[in-house]
Amino acid sequence: MRLKFLLRPGWLGLIGLVVVFATLCFTLLAPWQFSRNEETQARNSAISESFHAPPKPLAEVLPAGQAPSERTEWAQVVLRGRYLPEGETLAWQRTVLGEPAFEVLTPFRLEGGSTVLVDRGFVRPVNGTQAPEYAAPPTGDVTVVARVRADEQDSKNRPLFDHDGHRWTYAVNSQTVATGTGITLRPGYFALTEGQPGVLGALPLPRLESGPYFSYALQWIAFGTMAIIAIGYLIYSELRSGDAEASAADGAPADKARKGRRRRMSVAEAIAEDERREEAERHARETSANQ
Repeated sequence: MRLKFLLRPGWLGLIGLVVVFATLCFTLLAPWQFSRNEETQARNSAISESFHAPPKPLAEVLPAGQAPSERTEWAQVVLRGRYLPEGETLAWQRTVLGEPAFEVLTPFRLEGGSTVLVDRGFVRPVNGTQAPEYAAPPTGDVTVVARVRADEQDSKNRPLFDHDGHRWTYAVNSQTVATGTGITLRPGYFALTEGQPGVLGALPLPRLESGPYFSYALQWIAFGTMAIIAIGYLIYSELRSGDAEASAADGAPADKARKGRRRRMSVAEAIAEDERREEAERHARETSANQ
């Protein structure tokens, strides 16, 4: 059987490796990059739309305490109420515009009675890990415009901690702040826009770029395809090598016959040469006798 060599351990291992790699490329790695590209496109669309749409009341965008989603994140909403400085928390180890920063998170009690977490913006650290002096939130009722943001997730689920006279969190997550402060908060948080009451350094919006995710997805598809083509070429080369060896074995008797014919032709030529020489000598003797 011509394909019997595929049952060898080396070939089985190689084929298995290619199958696993190609499967990962087509079913996991490429789809993952495609999904990240779709998320980026959805975020860009939401940010672009928020530039032109006027701010809406919170109840209209997120009714009945609804959590932010891809459809509602980045929308601008109007919040009316007052800050609760007793629940203020700083977000630890952030990066804003390429430099270290802390974000100031302050609960905000709405007129309807519920409370949301407002991100007042960023401040730069001093002495590496210390929070600087910054303005307190205004007292009394205020109206602010903020962008809807989904809660960040801390993979380690770390609680709030105290440092340098402040309360800190590793992730901007309303439920983590609620647990640490004892203040019930709605899901998500709200980042103040420039010029709002209580804003510090307004957080910049992400750059509207697609990123490399789509090209990465195509690369994983190409890698999986090339792996399949490579193993197919190796199998084809092995089959051709086997056919060449079989042809060489079948052609050996014919080669011997051709060599035998060449040897017989050489003997015949030798006899003919002897006859010509004898004829020449006889002719020479007869010529001498006649003279």
